Amino acid sequence: MTPSALPDLTTYDAVLFDLDGVITPTAEVHMHAWQRMFEELFAEWNITPPYTERDYFDYLDGKKRYDGVASLLRSRDVEVPWGQPSDPLEADTVCGIGNRKNAYFERVLRAEGIDPYPGSMALLDELARAGTLVAVVSSSKNAEEVLRAAGIRDRFPVVMDGIIAERDHLASKPAPDVFIEAARMLGVDPTRSVAVEDALSGVQSAVAGGFGLVVGVDRGVGPEVLREAGAHVVVTDLKEFTA
Repeated sequence: MTPSALPDLTTYDAVLFDLDGVITPTAEVHMHAWQRMFEELFAEWNITPPYTERDYFDYLDGKKRYDGVASLLRSRDVEVPWGQPSDPLEADTVCGIGNRKNAYFERVLRAEGIDPYPGSMALLDELARAGTLVAVVSSSKNAEEVLRAAGIRDRFPVVMDGIIAERDHLASKPAPDVFIEAARMLGVDPTRSVAVEDALSGVQSAVAGGFGLVVGVDRGVGPEVLREAGAHVVVTDLKEFTA
């Protein structure tokens, strides 16, 4: 689709963005952290079949950390106690395993930092000039840290993240809860707003939330899969929406 054929996002009341893989390339850091953690865990527990990149897109991408752990283990017919968020990294619980992964992620983020996608920044600049409201809707508990590391925290008056979702008992994507709550926090009607997602579960969440336009950003999951999930428009870079 050519830029002239794409909808004008500034005609909507607000644009709500997923973070990892949409605003910042932290999805790659998450992918590597999940892969390293699960490869070690599967080897230690003799779990088969082995972890693959497809597992990330099918069971982890877009979900809250602990929900992702439980989902992937369930795909291998493995059940472990849920535990508590305070569980140590060594605990063989859903929370302990999720905390293990987060330790890998934080080490990489602090060591290397993160730069936002230039195309995403170009769109944010255009939306700011038009006075269009924006928010971040992320399943990650690291969203605030990532935004600060990227130097763009002040761009978003609302950040709906995994910490708020856990505190308020909001269901993970693909349930619509987090997108609907972010729209409420921003004071906008979902039917007059845009949701931008790169994850299958995120697209499904926005569609279930009744958003007027759901934009899929293809960072690897595949354009056909995003469209089948309900994305109205699929692009490879958000710069396609700028003049």
